[in-house]
Amino acid sequence: MPRNVENLAASVGKVIVGKDESVKNIICAMLCAGHVLVEDVPGVGKTQLVAALAKSVDGRFNRIQLTPDIMPSDIVGFSVVNSQSREFEYHPGAAMCNFLLADEINRASPKVQSGLLEIMEEKQISLDGKTHDLPKPFIVFATQNPVETDGTYHLPEAQMDRFFMRLSLGYPTAQEELMILRRNEMHNPILNITEPVLSPGDIVQMQEEVKQVKVNDLAEKYVLNLVLPSRCDENVTLGISPRGRISVHKAAKAMAYINNRDYVTPQDIKNVAVTVLSHRIILSPKGKIKYGDAREYVKDILKSAEIPTGN
Repeated sequence: MPRNVENLAASVGKVIVGKDESVKNIICAMLCAGHVLVEDVPGVGKTQLVAALAKSVDGRFNRIQLTPDIMPSDIVGFSVVNSQSREFEYHPGAAMCNFLLADEINRASPKVQSGLLEIMEEKQISLDGKTHDLPKPFIVFATQNPVETDGTYHLPEAQMDRFFMRLSLGYPTAQEELMILRRNEMHNPILNITEPVLSPGDIVQMQEEVKQVKVNDLAEKYVLNLVLPSRCDENVTLGISPRGRISVHKAAKAMAYINNRDYVTPQDIKNVAVTVLSHRIILSPKGKIKYGDAREYVKDILKSAEIPTGN
């Protein structure tokens, strides 16, 4: 693991207990400039995970608690007339930052959810005929509770596809629970991070280094072997799009970089497939009966997909 990545993981580990795989995945997404949806029940550390990552990087971090009364202008900003210059002045919203935490995104109205589309895809804000570039890096971390439906708005497939990765933390073990309790007895664990270990410039440089990781033809064929079956399967209503294939390609390169290699292996692809692909698939009624959810469907593909071999 490169020293920068190791330092970042260690810093986040001062706050988050026992979720090394989730920390590695969220760093993987960040190295690809990809947005992350953290989906889990309340109280398992979703917000703390993102806050710890943001505090470990010396960038600007904004958090917005999404509720039905939040307006798009709260996120993208607004323009007002300056009484002296008689010109419009732009007042930034929550999105003008390096790391935006959109808490409980499924509680925001569809108008607000759609307002996130451009900033997530284009990394810019268009308002009153002017374009405002967002800082680099810019990454959206959104959380939602998958078991709660009262007062929520289901994220449309177009919005889900904007997320590079979907994570689920899960409950801690008994030993991890004890460690969490001890950490919280004294103070908020986020205070364990006393200073950042990386700068935004470091993250941008690492993102460029990830792009240099090599992917040979056999690895590309393996990705296709994972993606193509979903497009002609009676168990699937919506298969994996080309965007999904490209995302696996990027994530595998980042995972190889994290593992201190300059080339991608099939194991790198396996390590990212479930988190990158599962939220891009809609199972048919028959598929839901057979697999339960899209994560299990992707796991089944990983078992059956042929790994190409050659020189």
